[in-house]
Amino acid sequence: MNDPETPPLALYVHWPFCVSKCPYCDFNSHVREDVDQAAWRAALLADLAHEAAQLPGRTLGSIFFGGGTPSLMPPETVAAVIDVAGRAWDFTPDIEITLEANPSSVEAARFVDIAAAGVNRVSLGLQALDDEALKFLGRAHGVTEGLAALDTAQRAFSRVSFDLIYARPEQRLSDWEVELGRAIGFGTEHLSLYQLTIEPGTRFATEAAAGRIVIPDGDSAADLFEATRSMTAAAGIPAYEISNHARAGAESRHNLTYWRYRDYAGIGPGAHGRRGGLATVRRKKPENWMTAIARNQHGIEIEEPLAPHTRATEALLMGLRLREGVDLARIARLGETSVEKLIDWPAATLLGRQGLLTHTGDRLHVTDAGMLLLDAILPEIVRDAP
Repeated sequence: MNDPETPPLALYVHWPFCVSKCPYCDFNSHVREDVDQAAWRAALLADLAHEAAQLPGRTLGSIFFGGGTPSLMPPETVAAVIDVAGRAWDFTPDIEITLEANPSSVEAARFVDIAAAGVNRVSLGLQALDDEALKFLGRAHGVTEGLAALDTAQRAFSRVSFDLIYARPEQRLSDWEVELGRAIGFGTEHLSLYQLTIEPGTRFATEAAAGRIVIPDGDSAADLFEATRSMTAAAGIPAYEISNHARAGAESRHNLTYWRYRDYAGIGPGAHGRRGGLATVRRKKPENWMTAIARNQHGIEIEEPLAPHTRATEALLMGLRLREGVDLARIARLGETSVEKLIDWPAATLLGRQGLLTHTGDRLHVTDAGMLLLDAILPEIVRDAP
């Protein structure tokens, strides 16, 4: 029997293969023209069986197919994973099954089959509603193709989300307001709206260092962030996490599992997991992961217990991204210590006076004003391990 007090489990399925190189991620070595689909399906199911054996009797609340280009995963593989997961765990009645997809016509043509396989939510990587911006971001699709894919997705799936990236080079506030207004007008229940981040070692980092691209400065980025929050709230899809916006009840249940620091199983190359106080990491290189599956019937490279303080710190860092904040009593239980040893209260009190934090009862929240400074706030208030 499932413990009614135990929150549902989440399952992350990582499909590592990409169809083209990406200028801002580290999976370029995973570009593949041909994949032995039968072998990959068998390996994923073996990896899943191992996780199921470690987490018996749980209820599954979400499945997320992510990674490189999971929308090119064969529908029969998607269906097989869902079927095996359903035999391993009880599904919640409203289980959320999401697949990430690029908005290309090739992938959109598969949406009906993917929906028939059991996926009920799609997360579409539109990224911009401007052709020049899409070229800069290294995307193969244009706006027309992307919007056609969005239309197909809205007809194929009961729930649709898409993402956009803002604070792009030379992006003006007025231009972003027009673009975001257009995005809101498509009527999806969920939007992921990210500020462009320059990651070390990427083409963007090289271009920025050479002065060939100029990202909006801090004040301009703040204006873009505040406009984003204001416009989405006015449209009835307020931010529930620093970069994610949804109508009431349409929040990503899968991602909430991460942010609320609940158990999740991760399978496939490079997938991370958290279960019962253990951190798991699968082998990242596809060939090494396949070799490990053949040898061990799972692809785990690292499986280690997390110290209580580490668990509490992770829960704080994740949970403070949410509008709902964190339950400090639960954080203390995770850390097996007092809240005073986890939170720097003098720093938190000062931030509270500045309108950046609120503390009510056992809950600690970052305010809307504080979310703009979240990366600076978190190191100030979260204590290092003693």
